[in-house]
Amino acid sequence: MKLGIFAKTFGGTEPGSVLKTVADAGFACAQYNMACSGLPSMPDVISEAEAREVADAVKNTGIEIAAVSGTYNMIHPDQAVRQAGHRRLSTLAERCGALSTGLITLCTGTRDPLDQWKAHPDNNTPEAWRDMLEAMETAVEIAERYDVDLGIEPELANVVNSAEKAQRLINELQSPRIKIVFDPANLFEIAPLGAQRSIVSSAIDLLADRIVMAHAKDRNPDGSFTTAGKGVLDYAHYLDELKASGFTGSLIAHGLSAVEAKGVAAFLTEKLAQIPAGAGR
Repeated sequence: MKLGIFAKTFGGTEPGSVLKTVADAGFACAQYNMACSGLPSMPDVISEAEAREVADAVKNTGIEIAAVSGTYNMIHPDQAVRQAGHRRLSTLAERCGALSTGLITLCTGTRDPLDQWKAHPDNNTPEAWRDMLEAMETAVEIAERYDVDLGIEPELANVVNSAEKAQRLINELQSPRIKIVFDPANLFEIAPLGAQRSIVSSAIDLLADRIVMAHAKDRNPDGSFTTAGKGVLDYAHYLDELKASGFTGSLIAHGLSAVEAKGVAAFLTEKLAQIPAGAGR
């Protein structure tokens, strides 16, 4: 596995300096955000020069762009907001080749009108699923046009809030463009260790053939998020199971501050080194 981090962790609006900071903190790759180029995360326009600046930063620092963030609320109550998201996704997808990546991460959406990461009771309705499926079909058309893949992440606050719903989406869309970004801390809030391990193992079993990137954050005992290694997530079990599934992609840390980055890189490097040969099932 290749160790990475959200580039946006470090702030900054110049790709070269941001990716150098990523390297200096001990990471080999990054999940990029156009905010690191001084643009909105989902810009209306990305110029050739702006895309080239990212590619040059990749070349100069050796930091791989594992994915670029393309999250927007795919089932926002306002149809116009959804359509604007689709247009911006197209803008991002068109520049992915120049940005040195072939993966865009998405948010499957929520009915909450203000926060795309906040749960809403209507997320579990047939209407929300229908709207999400329609939006994903549009996203797949864009992905096909520009030869990129789409990484969706099962997330408790979104429509796809479990591994089972992620598999349902894969089955219904029947598109190889749909990939999985796997984050075990998004699959439970509070769970005894045995239940946590069972949730993580079952989800990896179900989605293994689609997992292209893994995330690394953590949960406090009260269910709130915290930095990888500072909570209750059993990282030895998680990483063993990932390896056993055949995963060899990027493990991306997020949900941490810039000052914590080197410590998290050291923690994850140690955990990866401790995985025994032939680990897992």
